[in-house]
Amino acid sequence: MFSIDRRRFLSNSATLAAVATIPASAFAEPEIVHREAGVKLKLGLNAYSFNKQLREGSMTLMDSVHFCAKQGVDALDATGYYFPGYPNAPTDEYIYNLKRLAFVNGVAISGTGVRNDFAVADPTSRRKDVQMVKDWIVVASKLGAPVIRVFSGVTRPAGYSFDQALGWMVSDFQECAAFGKEHGVVVAVQQHNDFLKTAAETIKLTDAVGSDWFGCILDIGSLRSGDPYAEIEKLVPYAVSWQIKEEVGRNGKSEPVNLKRIKTIIDRSGYRGYLPFEALDSGDPRAKIIAFLGEIRRTFAA
Repeated sequence: MFSIDRRRFLSNSATLAAVATIPASAFAEPEIVHREAGVKLKLGLNAYSFNKQLREGSMTLMDSVHFCAKQGVDALDATGYYFPGYPNAPTDEYIYNLKRLAFVNGVAISGTGVRNDFAVADPTSRRKDVQMVKDWIVVASKLGAPVIRVFSGVTRPAGYSFDQALGWMVSDFQECAAFGKEHGVVVAVQQHNDFLKTAAETIKLTDAVGSDWFGCILDIGSLRSGDPYAEIEKLVPYAVSWQIKEEVGRNGKSEPVNLKRIKTIIDRSGYRGYLPFEALDSGDPRAKIIAFLGEIRRTFAA
């Protein structure tokens, strides 16, 4: 068995605002999450690859399912932004039609996601976003999606320290994770060079939430400080899904991703699960997606 140690923060909400100042003795004993040894990957396409087309209406999520089926992609990460009526939840009719279409075409719905912002001091605003996350957890459950992608927050809140914001954020995510558990959906934060900028900050949040129903979407393109591959490797034990992108960031500058290094990290870590990828283009992205998919397949087949 491949074991991942996750420290569990003592769940006393009164201490959350001071999370950084609590000594190591205040943490519970590590809780072990067991994962079978070896690597088992299923490729997924993140719907954001068709962002322009989906937003302007020249494509639908149904079209994205057909694209995945034609290209032999295992799954679609069906971001919530592209459902009718977002941020409101779509109708059951739409959800179940998409679910059936994906099923009969052999395409899994590997996840969905929303754009919440918990890095704001106003509790009313955060309560609204907590409810939105809960609404979309229900959508994910109906879709059969095992995970919902969420965010920490857009920016560092002015006038507050990182740890003050982390305190209220942890409480919000704990509530979301508890709701996710009730519906069989893992809540996973995508570090996006926003409030969360480093692997250490993402791990600090994940440990503080302290739930098996809360994890990390490992966005390889949004770790912009230092060596991106060292940062990625730190996050693998917390990853429940990924965002494989064409570029990574090194000390704030973009460079083409080295997929061989990503494969080496995954092989060493023993990750099992979905590996969604994303390709972007100013024009029709189909050709670019197909090219990147081919590169991923060649690399990971080696």
